[in-house]
Amino acid sequence: MRRTRPERREPSGWLPLLCCLTVASIFAPAIAAEPAEPSAVELIEGLLSGKAPVGGPFELTDHTGHRRTDVDFRGKLVVLYFGYTSCPDVCPTELQAITLALDKLGTAADRVQPLFVTVDPERDTPARLADFISAFDPRFVALTGAMPAIRKAALAYRVYFAKAATTAESYPVDHTGFVYLVGADGRYLGFLPPGLAPDAIADAIRAQLQPK
Repeated sequence: MRRTRPERREPSGWLPLLCCLTVASIFAPAIAAEPAEPSAVELIEGLLSGKAPVGGPFELTDHTGHRRTDVDFRGKLVVLYFGYTSCPDVCPTELQAITLALDKLGTAADRVQPLFVTVDPERDTPARLADFISAFDPRFVALTGAMPAIRKAALAYRVYFAKAATTAESYPVDHTGFVYLVGADGRYLGFLPPGLAPDAIADAIRAQLQPK
């Protein structure tokens, strides 16, 4: 199975690929992270180089309150995005781009499963997730869970996230914003950078749906 692998970039090349992530949070230890966890730099460079393993099993709760695992989505091409419902602009923009891309695919989109995994489980209850994704493609499934389960899934996909150091209820969550493609057999295929146009997303999905 062909994998989409980007060329290795030096750190100066991957900084523009980040979303909702401040420079300070990239080069400082994650506030909510354990000391042994990889840094943002390590996670991103491992993803961009194609040399680090990406993907893996997860067990979370969907927006209807049901337990879901990665196995539930086998048989379809998964388009996976990590974000949070209180994200002011980037996350809704990315989900809207995925929605428009699926529209462009027509009936082929029936073979695609878009997933949204929150990196803010403290606020993102199933009910809140259900309300959030109602604005996007009806095929979207949103997932939440206990923080250890969320962090395990995020680290498997080399996603960096950290709650901002503030006591305000409207706190932001710094996070990387790649879109991940996972094959019908559950194997990681590749990633798409943040800010990609719907046409480009549709083309990338269409290429993976074609017989190999």
